[in-house]
Amino acid sequence: MKSRAILASLGALLCAAALSLAADANPNMGTWKLNEAKSKFPAGATKNTTVVYSAGPNDMVKVTVDGVDKDGKAVHNEWTGKFDGKDYPVTGDANADARSYTKVDANTIDLAVKKGGKVTVSGKIVVSADGKSRTVTTTAAETKATTTAVYDKQ
Repeated sequence: MKSRAILASLGALLCAAALSLAADANPNMGTWKLNEAKSKFPAGATKNTTVVYSAGPNDMVKVTVDGVDKDGKAVHNEWTGKFDGKDYPVTGDANADARSYTKVDANTIDLAVKKGGKVTVSGKIVVSADGKSRTVTTTAAETKATTTAVYDKQ
């Protein structure tokens, strides 16, 4: 009986250690705050002021976004998925119902935001070599408006 308890505890510790190592290997993991001084937004754009990447279930990543819309109203959305190029649902975003992230290299991810299966926004996320900042460049499919948002790691 004690052997089972010890094995269960050891298994839980190993699982926690594996999750921690996976999070450390992904430079996007953690909390990112918008650096408005270094960012460029088109008029009327929503600003994602805080983005949090955390470990989700089954080797997935949870992305939680908080910000403000063009009228200063708070916005919040969440996405849980893998960086495998497949669509995963997003909740809380009136302009999107799915996102896909594709890992390009250790510090770069391509992204696509979709509504009804159609890409509405595409972009790239690049984490700096030192891991202290990340730049998200997106382009709206319809208007071709480009946003460059720079974030500092917290």
